[in-house]
Amino acid sequence: MRQVPHYLLIGNGRVARHLRHYFSQLNISFDHWHRHEPIARLEQLRDRASHILLLIKDSAIDAFILQHLADTSALKIHFSGCLVSPLACGAHPLMTFNTSLYSLEQYHQIPFVIDHDAPDFTELLPGIPNQHVRLHTSLKSKYHAFCVLSGNFSSLLWQKLFQAFEKELNLPALIAHPYLFQQMHNLVSDPASALSGPLTRNDIDTIEKNLAALASDPFQEVYKSFVHCFQQLKERGSI
Repeated sequence: MRQVPHYLLIGNGRVARHLRHYFSQLNISFDHWHRHEPIARLEQLRDRASHILLLIKDSAIDAFILQHLADTSALKIHFSGCLVSPLACGAHPLMTFNTSLYSLEQYHQIPFVIDHDAPDFTELLPGIPNQHVRLHTSLKSKYHAFCVLSGNFSSLLWQKLFQAFEKELNLPALIAHPYLFQQMHNLVSDPASALSGPLTRNDIDTIEKNLAALASDPFQEVYKSFVHCFQQLKERGSI
């Protein structure tokens, strides 16, 4: 008879908080431990677990396993999109996690990108109904770099716009929301034609005015890097 899975979630950051909420909604059995709790409690909880999820920073995962989990037979899984570990399987939730918790439907939509040599998904994360794909571990660093570029770095750009509207232009940030939502819609519905603006028109005059307006602003270098990148992509025939 198959063992009923019981998880131990290790960590106390955003992902751990979201996962605890999701597991509670799914009625999945789990315990939770973080570094501000006694090690003695960790030792008790690890012996109950069939699966241990390491929701801590990448650089701490292997050392933590060697120090605290070497003697347990529980399956160890980390959620890093970049790390390749000989001590734990990788299962990266392709999602951004905010301070607010999500609905059950939103959690269901999160795809997991798992290591190519990981066990079957039903064994790796039993009870989780999400879709999944496999990625060769040799490609994880590139995969994660793309995620950071598109998700994390684009957030910096939108944060800049919202702050500049309110602090420099005396405009309410919310008037840019329709622009943001339409840009997201265009990217999803037709990514090949979603890019517009002076780069696509080769509008050198506008680009120069934009760069002049950003004088002494750190984002001037960001703008320049995008211009340079776009030119390289055109030369390669990538766009």
